[in-house]
Amino acid sequence: MLEMRPDCERCGADLPAEVPGAFICSFECTFCTTCAEDLDDVCPNCGGELMDRPTRAKKLHDKFPPSTERKFIPSTGPG
Repeated sequence: MLEMRPDCERCGADLPAEVPGAFICSFECTFCTTCAEDLDDVCPNCGGELMDRPTRAKKLHDKFPPSTERKFIPSTGPG
């Protein structure tokens, strides 16, 4: 079962499990549509292809909850 990660690893955009618009690689690295396009559908972590992530029906979230662990780490910037 997919983790259904809740955010884009690159920009932090929310990616609810029941909504289309997330892209994943075979390791489930997760990106929003804009970031996947900017990355030319290639995962920057493993080099794998980014594919449309399927959605998970909201009615199944109690029995099969999506992940709540966010992966986005904001950069601290120079200095």
